[in-house]
Amino acid sequence: MAKVCAIVGMGRGIGLSVARCFGLQGYKLALLARSEKNLLDYSGALEFDGLKALPLTADVTRPFTVISAIREAEKQLGPIEVMVYNAFASRPTKPSELKAEDLEATLRINLYGALSTAQVVLPAMLQRKRGTLLFTGGGLALRPSSAAAALSIGKASLRALVGTLAQELAPEGIHVATVTVAGAVKRGTAFDPDRIAEKFWELHAQAAGQWQVELVFDGK
Repeated sequence: MAKVCAIVGMGRGIGLSVARCFGLQGYKLALLARSEKNLLDYSGALEFDGLKALPLTADVTRPFTVISAIREAEKQLGPIEVMVYNAFASRPTKPSELKAEDLEATLRINLYGALSTAQVVLPAMLQRKRGTLLFTGGGLALRPSSAAAALSIGKASLRALVGTLAQELAPEGIHVATVTVAGAVKRGTAFDPDRIAEKFWELHAQAAGQWQVELVFDGK
């Protein structure tokens, strides 16, 4: 039986490249995002590569939609072996001008959505004593920018969440890790999403006992 990779926060950059990478490794694909139209576009692009993907609409700020989508993915494809959380939100505001409610709005996606999505797939992984949770991190977690205060805070918080989840879940056979992308993602550059996708696969493919919690990708 083919294993299943669910990508939450599907997009045309890292999300599409990760889907293609895992699909070419034989994984069934579940794609979760808010826009049905975009999901159909992504599914079509993958089909052009000979890959099939199940598009499922979900909004990470509304956890019940994620629960519904994950349950449908499990029903149609089977148990989820890999969950990739790729959703993010940003407000280009300096910290001195950042309103608490605006920060809260970004954290609902950058942090709370990551936590609630992990909690949806975890029970089945814990039962099987197997699974991988991967998160798209950012270099702003390591080197925050005053021009992107909300995203800097969000990525730093996500990094801490991944670290604590990894501590808790490694003894249960579940690998939790982040690919910390320390640069602007753009095709045809050192930060081409296809290159970044390879790092997600590298983390997932690591043998137990050799698991990394974080892989910092600096374009090299």
